[in-house]
Amino acid sequence: MVPLDLVGLTSLMKLTSGEPGIAIGLLDGPVATDHPALTAARILQLPGGGPCSLPESPACRHGTFIAGVLVARRGGAAPAICPGCTVITRPVFDETASDGQRLPSVTAPRLASAIRECVDAGVRVLNLSAGMSQPSTRQERELHTALDYAAGHGTLVVVAAGNQGTLGSSALTRHPWVIPVVGYGMDARPLAQSNLGSSMGKRGLGAPGEKVTSLGPNGGLQTQDGTSVATAFVTGAIALLWSRFPKAGVAEIKRAVTGGHGSRRTSVVPPLLDAWGAHQTLSATQSARATQ
Repeated sequence: MVPLDLVGLTSLMKLTSGEPGIAIGLLDGPVATDHPALTAARILQLPGGGPCSLPESPACRHGTFIAGVLVARRGGAAPAICPGCTVITRPVFDETASDGQRLPSVTAPRLASAIRECVDAGVRVLNLSAGMSQPSTRQERELHTALDYAAGHGTLVVVAAGNQGTLGSSALTRHPWVIPVVGYGMDARPLAQSNLGSSMGKRGLGAPGEKVTSLGPNGGLQTQDGTSVATAFVTGAIALLWSRFPKAGVAEIKRAVTGGHGSRRTSVVPPLLDAWGAHQTLSATQSARATQ
């Protein structure tokens, strides 16, 4: 079994590679857009961001990795879930502020501003894996206002649960609109490093987060673990589903992706994404609507 099989993406990817009208907002590090596996990808950059200037920085390595999971050319080592979709990058990690191999953190005000910019640019789903220094109450309100803005404009927000191995929530994961994502191993069990909690259990999903191979800077490959890896699988699945069902509303897409596991969840552990099951749900809904 490969990571795509674990969450029902292999069957869905046979039907579509995604549509250009479905835009993914990538709030991450900058992307090495000169990678051979990305030369055909539709990657747009919002003002204030650009391609990697320090290819070996943790920010560039991470942004390029996630872009590869989403829109690399199919047939290579990267998952390449939805290469036909558009990615709009808004780097929030500073390449020069790295700490060894750790991804730099982002402030709540900077993240809130980036969320609004992506929503205004027309993205349908935001992919966000950001560590934050503990925001103040005012900064957390500012971040929640930005997430409310995304909800009001029909933009889904997919957020990494975090890799501290703790039980609880963060300023991001506790917002009711977001879909928090926990990393799972190929044994279909949550990784020990993944954060868990009521917000993840009630509204979140699990996805592959162990030994996933994707793109690296300078034309290479890299293998990473963690919840940010898993987050891209959920984002890619949503983009493919919206490509297949462009008339589906945001609530319909979100319910198909997250709501197929019973109406009430009580565990702190979220269920695994089932992309093919979500496709079947949307297909049945659309067929029923067409006959009315």
